[in-house]
Amino acid sequence: MANPLTPDVLLDPVVLTRTLVDVESVSRDEKVIADHVEDVLREVSHLSVRRLGNTVMARTKLGRDQRVILAGHLDTVPISGNLPSTVVDDLIFGCGTSDMKGGVALALHLAVTLPDPIYDVTYLFYEAEEIASEFNGLNLVATEHPKWLRGDFAVLLEPTYGAVEAGCQGTMQVEIRTKGRRAHTARSWRGVNAIHAAGEVLRRLEGYRPRTVTIDGCTYREGLSAVGISGGVAGNVVPDECVVKVNLRFAPDRSEKQALEHLHEVFEGYELVVTDSAPGALPGLNAAPAREFLAAVGIEPSGKLGWTDVSRFAALGIPALNYGPGDPSLAHAPDEHVEIGKIRDGAATLYRWLAP
Repeated sequence: MANPLTPDVLLDPVVLTRTLVDVESVSRDEKVIADHVEDVLREVSHLSVRRLGNTVMARTKLGRDQRVILAGHLDTVPISGNLPSTVVDDLIFGCGTSDMKGGVALALHLAVTLPDPIYDVTYLFYEAEEIASEFNGLNLVATEHPKWLRGDFAVLLEPTYGAVEAGCQGTMQVEIRTKGRRAHTARSWRGVNAIHAAGEVLRRLEGYRPRTVTIDGCTYREGLSAVGISGGVAGNVVPDECVVKVNLRFAPDRSEKQALEHLHEVFEGYELVVTDSAPGALPGLNAAPAREFLAAVGIEPSGKLGWTDVSRFAALGIPALNYGPGDPSLAHAPDEHVEIGKIRDGAATLYRWLAP
């Protein structure tokens, strides 16, 4: 297959966005797009290129005092009748336009067209962000080639609609089981209804008042929600077990250990089983490259209300921010799209930041 990422395409981040979108790359099926990205980067004399699976890393080696990282994932959620891309006025429609091929286009455009940035730059185009962590390209690189991720500051080009979203919330999911005793519903007094017993769990959730935490000027609002409930045996049986699934989104001033301790406080008297957990990330605004990046953007950052891969960078001691042209509210939607103006603004911002 001929590579659609021709020199003319690479020079225009808008055309490049649409070209990347038209290369289908649903999670676990990123080989074709990774091949195209690797091929064009290997033609760039100022870059050193490596690959792991369907994750491509390219970096400059200019001997600068500091190194920054620009990262974006190549995969998308399954298509929903939204390929190939279309253009209507100032909008490019298609799967992955917002999340996050518009951001990937910015990094790829910069990698090809900026040979002498003021910092050394590592570009990471990685696989499988939209699915389980075990497949995530950043996670695999951190395990197998941690040197690829060395840097002083990182920008994750996730959709933020041109704003800067600092750090991210942590997330933890637990299951709370209530026990009972089975009986025939015609003689229900002989049993103990586990679903009824879950009422106290739900009342605690209903009465919960989440914290709002401000860190380095960025505000994070926590949340605690029931996200699933299951129980019942048959229409004539008093159930002996009920499971309530609860999700906590916690500010990055809490560790995972502290988040779990908080859940034990809220649900004192109940057994909790953790089924998923990921730490948050502090804003990361104090590094010199971060301050210069914020100056280039020209607007104040806000806290990221959600979890992103900036957490993976933070775990490695690398401060990181979220910044990209897409609108996060459109991610994964059938009418997903990105504004052409936001792509051009994003490219101009990165050049203001990194060009000498």
